[in-house]
Amino acid sequence: MGKVLLSFFAVALLSSGCASIVSKSRYPVRITSVPDKTSFTITNRDGMEVASGITPNTVVLKSSSGFFKKAIYAIKFKKEGYEDKLITLESDINGWYFGNIVFGGFIGLLIVDPATGAMYKIGEKEIQGFLNQVTGSIGKEGSPALNIMSIDEIPADMRDALIKIN
Repeated sequence: MGKVLLSFFAVALLSSGCASIVSKSRYPVRITSVPDKTSFTITNRDGMEVASGITPNTVVLKSSSGFFKKAIYAIKFKKEGYEDKLITLESDINGWYFGNIVFGGFIGLLIVDPATGAMYKIGEKEIQGFLNQVTGSIGKEGSPALNIMSIDEIPADMRDALIKIN
């Protein structure tokens, strides 16, 4: 009985993918912007819209675009009076995928994890778009614009880099 049970576990372990067992293939990503209440659209690598909304918002994105194809997304931010902003988000190889070398075997390495998408992960937990105002230029045409923002509109982690001017 012990050998049968051990054989069952060995077959189950070798016929599954390590990343598929330990990880996932869909990830929540928080979409924020400065300024708030900015519309966004997310398209996949094929140009198909997969999500849209108003910031702040959370979307769930697939980490794979197919068999051995990592997901690549274009996130476009748009708000009246501001320049459009485009940010690219790409999934990365999942470290658990390499666990197949020890635990999942070639079936997990070449079939299960690539098919489920678990061989990739989306490491970004939050994407933030900083939009520049199109109005408020100072000086001659082509010179940089002056953006005036409230301290509350600046993300907390960026406030430490501010320089006080007397």
